[in-house]
Amino acid sequence: MIKVSIVKRYPGFRLEVAFEAAPGVTVLYGPSGAGKSLTLDSIAGFVLPDSGRILLDDRILFDGAANVNLPPQKRTCGYVFQSYALFPHMTLRDNLAFAGDGLPRLERHRRTAEHLDRFKLTEVAAKYPHELSGGQKQRGSIARALIADPRILLLDEPARGLDIALRTDLHDLIRELRSSLKVPIILVTHDPEECFALGDRILIYEAGKIIHTGSPTDLLANPGSVPVARLLGGFNIYDAEVIALDPARQTSRLRMLGQEMDGPHLKGCFRGDRIALCIRPEELRVVALPGDNRVRADLRRTVDRTQWVRADFGNELVVDVPRDAWNGLKESAMWVEIPAGNLRQLNKESAT
Repeated sequence: MIKVSIVKRYPGFRLEVAFEAAPGVTVLYGPSGAGKSLTLDSIAGFVLPDSGRILLDDRILFDGAANVNLPPQKRTCGYVFQSYALFPHMTLRDNLAFAGDGLPRLERHRRTAEHLDRFKLTEVAAKYPHELSGGQKQRGSIARALIADPRILLLDEPARGLDIALRTDLHDLIRELRSSLKVPIILVTHDPEECFALGDRILIYEAGKIIHTGSPTDLLANPGSVPVARLLGGFNIYDAEVIALDPARQTSRLRMLGQEMDGPHLKGCFRGDRIALCIRPEELRVVALPGDNRVRADLRRTVDRTQWVRADFGNELVVDVPRDAWNGLKESAMWVEIPAGNLRQLNKESAT
């Protein structure tokens, strides 16, 4: 378990975050410049926070009030950098052995050979970094980070620059590490697909703060606020006026997208309030006839995928349609059906 509560100030930017991470994958997700990598560097000891505390398994790595700041080599952190950071003048084998420099000689050689084999790198162990593929460099960087049995593994955008096949292999490797290591893994990314594919818990970063946390399932079911929904992507977001509320039936009536329609149960709302709601593209339906909660829509563009078609009608009407269903609709007039039960109420501001 790692506990982090730190503040770091720069001209025009302030990082102020507090969180705990248990064994499993904790994802720091958000746009570039939000403070994600700065958090990793603070944990690893490469950046000195202005104040706060960092504890790893109840061992103090940093305490501003007590003037404690362990150097990086004493923090038992494994760090995989965006650039891999393999020493260019060393072979891959020597890179791994260097990371185990504090171990007894025979143990260092044993672990080096073990990790080369585990990460399928034995055949390229004598090569230099410039002779390795991107995937080999990435696996080599992870293997090196694990040589000394770290108590935490820090991954800074590990899939950056990898093609789809190598990205898939890397994700499989991280899942295997999650099961075998039993230590906290903190992964930085701004890729929502990677975020949901790997995370046990997700911390949403924006402008140096954590504005929301949750499991992938929780965040997909309810992102909580408009800023979080926009950062995660993949949500249609609507502004609506509350026309009527029916607490007994747990329904509402809304004016939205230029017409009246049924809405979900709304908390803390009154008639006349303006609210924000969201729904995912796969929860909308494209149909050929008008009806309740259906909006007449003119197609702007489509994006083809293997099993489905993403249809963009503008006005936050983006729909993922199964390919078979789309083929029967595309020559017809179209309406988009918005199921009332799938609409989620959002706060307009993030809670921080």
